[in-house]
Amino acid sequence: MSDLAMFDVVEKEKKQYIVVKIGGEHYGIDISYIDNIVRLSKITRVPKAPSYYRGVINLRGEVVPVMSLRRRMDLDDDEFTDASRIIILKLDSGGLMGVIVDEVKEVLSLSEDDIEAPSSTLKSKNSFINGVGKNGDELISIFEISSIIGENEAS
Repeated sequence: MSDLAMFDVVEKEKKQYIVVKIGGEHYGIDISYIDNIVRLSKITRVPKAPSYYRGVINLRGEVVPVMSLRRRMDLDDDEFTDASRIIILKLDSGGLMGVIVDEVKEVLSLSEDDIEAPSSTLKSKNSFINGVGKNGDELISIFEISSIIGENEAS
């Protein structure tokens, strides 16, 4: 087998994403950020928190802040259903944060070739999207988690 033929056999590295639905659109979250997915539970409000935070939950004895992705992205307010879930994210700082999604659809593997950078005309400094994944005819916006949770705002 020639070196070129061996190169073709090497499979491109793929990353796994949880595909979620928010406001009728599909979004992907890198699975390496995900600690857990839980059903909606009682959310305790926190006075004077930013409007996109719904409050905090008690997750196995740990108080975890919960953010509304709909509010964070300036969409219509949350519509809680039996399919609504809180995705618990592991932050780079070591803490946890929950984000509310309308529905969890599936786990999907995408290679770098399956993901295109967002158009420069659509990408802003404060964009929450770092790429658009292609899964057949379906397009999936890939979240930039650090932008959503505000880790980039302090720098």
